[in-house]
Amino acid sequence: MNQTGGRFTLPGETGMEPIVAELARKWKVDAVRDSDGTQLSQEILDMGLQVYSTLCLVRADNAYMKAHPEYRQQIYLLSEPCVAEAETLQIDIMQKFFDQQFTPNTDCDIHRYWQVVDRTTGESLPDFSCEGRIVTIRGTVPYHVYTVSFLAYQIWEPVSMYNHLTNDWGDREHLIPIDVRYPEAGAHTLQVLEDWLQNHPKTDVVRFTTFFYNFDLMYDQNAKERQVNWFGYAACVSPYALDLFEKEYGYALLPEDLVDAGKYNTPFENPSKKYLDWMDFNQRFVSQFAKQCVDIVHKHNRKAIMFFGDHWAGTEPYGKYFQNIGLDAVVGAAGDGVTTRMIADIPVKETEARFYPYFFPDVFHEGGDPVGESTRVWRKCRRAMMRKPMDRMGYGGYLSLAYKFPAFIDHVSDVADQFRSIVENAKGTKPYSAPFKVAVLNSWGHLRTWQTHQVAHSLWNQRCYSYLGAMEALAGLPFEVEFISFDDIRGGVPKDIGVILNAGDAGTSWSGAEYWKDPQITTALRAWVYNGGGFIGIGEPTACEYQGRFFQLADVLGVQKEIGLTASCDKSALQKVDSHFITADLQGPVNYGESMPMIYQASDSLAVLDVQNGSCTMAANECGKGRAFYMAGMPYDLQNARLLQRAICWVAHQEGEAANWASDNVYTEVTAYPETGRFSVINNSTEPQRGTVHAPDGKTYAFDLPGAGCVWMDI
Repeated sequence: MNQTGGRFTLPGETGMEPIVAELARKWKVDAVRDSDGTQLSQEILDMGLQVYSTLCLVRADNAYMKAHPEYRQQIYLLSEPCVAEAETLQIDIMQKFFDQQFTPNTDCDIHRYWQVVDRTTGESLPDFSCEGRIVTIRGTVPYHVYTVSFLAYQIWEPVSMYNHLTNDWGDREHLIPIDVRYPEAGAHTLQVLEDWLQNHPKTDVVRFTTFFYNFDLMYDQNAKERQVNWFGYAACVSPYALDLFEKEYGYALLPEDLVDAGKYNTPFENPSKKYLDWMDFNQRFVSQFAKQCVDIVHKHNRKAIMFFGDHWAGTEPYGKYFQNIGLDAVVGAAGDGVTTRMIADIPVKETEARFYPYFFPDVFHEGGDPVGESTRVWRKCRRAMMRKPMDRMGYGGYLSLAYKFPAFIDHVSDVADQFRSIVENAKGTKPYSAPFKVAVLNSWGHLRTWQTHQVAHSLWNQRCYSYLGAMEALAGLPFEVEFISFDDIRGGVPKDIGVILNAGDAGTSWSGAEYWKDPQITTALRAWVYNGGGFIGIGEPTACEYQGRFFQLADVLGVQKEIGLTASCDKSALQKVDSHFITADLQGPVNYGESMPMIYQASDSLAVLDVQNGSCTMAANECGKGRAFYMAGMPYDLQNARLLQRAICWVAHQEGEAANWASDNVYTEVTAYPETGRFSVINNSTEPQRGTVHAPDGKTYAFDLPGAGCVWMDI
C-alpha cells in the first residue's frame, strides 16, 4: 500500500462510470463495490480497482424458493394480548404484523410448535385451533388476557425489505430468505455459491452480507419498524432446528423460551440458560456452514469477508467459534466510537469501517446535511480509531445520491486522508496505555465486547444513552479495556485488572440484576476493593433489592438509593466538597442524562462531588485500601470523557496517569505511539482549540488546531 492513497472502498453504480472514475482519483480509492440493488458495469470492473462483490446467499435464488417454500426461513412471533370475555376467544395473530413480511406456518404441528399462554396466570392452554390467521382458543377464563406464540414463515428477506421500503424500489420482486440448515437447501446454496464465483471472474473479494439468519426485525401492519433486536436469535428457528436442538440438548424449547413474553430475549435482560444454549447451538451451526462457504471462496482464489450486521446471528465475533470460519476480513458500520471499537477489536486478519452517513435518501435529500452528520460521526470514530486503527474505510449506499452534494464530496477527501494518516503513523503498533486494565462488568462479558447498552448501530435510545456514554468515552481513552461477566469474578478478580466499571439500570443485564444476590460475587468484589482495587458505578450499579439493601455494594460506593422502602429512615445532609482531583477539569455543569433520583450518603468517608435536586449525583469514596466513584448517569460529551478518565486514574491510585500524554485542553485528546515515535492531537470540537501536551518525560508540546482538526508530531 502506498503512503498517499488506498485503503478506501467506494460504492459503485452502473450509469455513474465517469463519477466513479473521478472519485477514485479524488478519494484515492483502491477498491470498488456494489450495493444492494445495484450492479457494476464492465467499464467499472475494468478500471483496475479491486472489486468487492456483495453476496447474500440467503436471498440469492427466488426461483428455487418458490419451488421449495418449505425451506423459507421462519421466526417466532407473539400475537397482541387479547382479553377474553367468554369461554372462547378468537385472536387475529397477524393483527399488528406486516403481512408482506410474515405468514403463519400452519404446515407444522401447531400444538407442538405453537403455544397459547394465559398471561394472567402464566399457564399454557392446549385447546386451540387455527384457520388462516385466526386462532380460536377454547376454555378461556373471562377477563383473563391471552397471547399466541406462533411460527411464521418469512416471505420477504428483512434486510432487502428494509432497503426496498427505504429507497422506494416500487414493484421490484420481493426476495425470499432460504434456511440453509435444511440439508437439501444447504447443498443448493453451496452450489449457488460455486456457480456465482464461476460467473463473476472479476470479483476479487466476496463480501458476504453476514451469513444466514437476520437479527430480529419485525414490521407492523403499516410497514413500519415494530421491533428490532440487533442481537436477537428468534429468526434462527424452524421445526427442524427445534427437533435437532432437543435431540442434542435433551430437552425441548418452548415458543415462550424465544418470544419471552414479548421481550424476545432483549440483550437488556439477563440471558436464561435455555437461551444461551440456543445461541450456542446456532453459533456452532452457522460457523460450520460459513466455513464451508469461505473454503469455497478460497478455492477460487478470492478473499472472503463478512459485513458485521444484518444476518449476523450465529456469527458472534467475540464468541467461541467465530475464528473457525477463516474470514479474511470483517466490515462493519461505524457510527460512533463504540461501534468503531466493536469492529476494530474483532480477532480477524483485517477490519474495515463502513462510515455513516450511508448514501441513502434519509440524509441525501434537499435540505439534508450530510457534512454535518459525517462530521459528528467522524469525530467519535476518529478518537476510537486512534486507540485501535482499522485497516480500511468505505461507505455504503448509492453514489448517485451522494454526488449531488459537492461539499460532502470534498469533506470525504479530508476524512480519507485523516484515516490513512492514523494507519500510517500507528504502523500496527499499540498506543500508550495506563499500566492497568479497565474491566466493564455485565452479564454478557466478553461475548458482547463493546456491545454493552447497544440497541442497533449506535442509534440513540432513552434507556441506555446515560450509560452508553461511558463506553463511548472509554473507546478513545488511554486504557486497555476488557469486558467481563459475573462468572469471571465469582472466584476472584483477575490480577491484571485495576478498575472495574458497572453501569446500567437495576434489573438489566448491564447492571447485573439477580447476580447481585450471589454472595460469592459480592464478597469477591468487596474483598478486591478493600484490598486496593478501584470500582466505578454509574446509574444503578450493584442494584438488586435484597437483604435490606438496594445497592449491594453500598459500602464500597459510599452511596445508596432510596426506592421507597426506607423512606422513613433519616438520611445525612449532603455536603458537597469544595474540590477534588476527579473534578479538577470541569468547566461547567455536568450532564447526567436521565440521572438517578434519591441517591443518599451511605459512608462517612464519602466525598460528595455534586448534588442535584437534593440527590447525590457524583461522589468518591475510600473503603479499606480501595477507592470507588459513583455517577448518576454519563451521556457522552467531551467533559464527561475527561471526567471518566480522571475518575479511573483516581480509583486506581494512579493520579499521575491523568497527565501522561495528556492535553490541558478538555476539548482535545492525545494518543502516543512510542514504538513509531509519533503522537497525535485531535480536536473533538468544531471550534479552534489550542493548548499544551504533557509527555511522561516532562516535555511539553504546544498545538493550535482548527475545528475538528488533527495534527501528528514527533516524540
